[in-house]
Amino acid sequence: MSDWEESSTARVIPPARPRKLAKVPFVELADGRLQGVVSSGSDIGRVYVSSIAAGDYAFACSTNNNRPCGGAHGSFCKHLTALVTESVLQYGAERVARYLRVETVDAEPNAQTVTAAMTGTRPRQTSANAAAPVFSRFLRHLAYLELTPTTTPLPEMQWFPPTREVA
Repeated sequence: MSDWEESSTARVIPPARPRKLAKVPFVELADGRLQGVVSSGSDIGRVYVSSIAAGDYAFACSTNNNRPCGGAHGSFCKHLTALVTESVLQYGAERVARYLRVETVDAEPNAQTVTAAMTGTRPRQTSANAAAPVFSRFLRHLAYLELTPTTTPLPEMQWFPPTREVA
């Protein structure tokens, strides 16, 4: 049995391409949105929780303390464009475009064409009511990084059905 089959952690799909985690430490395609945590360019202690909804591309960007982003005045701010760029690195442009239901003119979508297609529809800015659950998941992922590798079950992962008996 391989190590991942015996461990209490879930198997992770490798990124489409390696990415640096300093600017966008957390990105996910979940809850009908592209969402994640983006570091502030001016303050090392501040992060922004950004999201773009699939289909209508409604967007939100705020600090982890629910203060609105100063750059998102009716259009995508630099945090949202960084989120799209890093999601393309993490998941691949085709998967991101398919998830967000973006039609690009090019046969080969990339971060710039996906962003341009979304901003071209002039999406609306929404409230950042998804910020708390996204930031909470980000903090939970950080907590898992502090754990030492083990084959003993993690209590919060017990709802996963067992696939094999660990000897």
